Amino acid sequence: MLKVGDIAPDFALQTQDDKEWKLSAQKGKTVVLLWYPLDWSPTCEKEHCTISLDKLLYGPDRVVVGISRDSTWSHRAFKTERKIGHDLLADPMLEVTKTYGLLHPKVPFISQRATVVVDKNGRVAFVQIQEKTAEVRDMKAVLAALAALG
Repeated sequence: MLKVGDIAPDFALQTQDDKEWKLSAQKGKTVVLLWYPLDWSPTCEKEHCTISLDKLLYGPDRVVVGISRDSTWSHRAFKTERKIGHDLLADPMLEVTKTYGLLHPKVPFISQRATVVVDKNGRVAFVQIQEKTAEVRDMKAVLAALAALG
């Protein structure tokens, strides 16, 4: 698994709009990667809707994306129906999830609920794994990590 200070592995995934999204293309911005198990699940809906409404993770030099194994068409429907304000990336074979060490240990066909913050230089600045998948992530810790980056 990644540690703070590691160089974040580059990856490219498709957005809900079938456009390529590449981590290395975000250099110079802080990137908040929100892994979540599945579109439409109650906790995932609550989290993404709350993030979209309160906009606390968003910023002028900040990019927020959700990542799950769901397809681009599922992401598109989920984003549209729930009015999610950030891109959702499809990792159907969980390749990026595995690279980041975030495969769920008890349910290996989904990711853990996890947050990885990548700084403007491409280094991991924060890693948080929610131990109980059904519980929302600790947003106070995420916000504190973002505040520390400036």
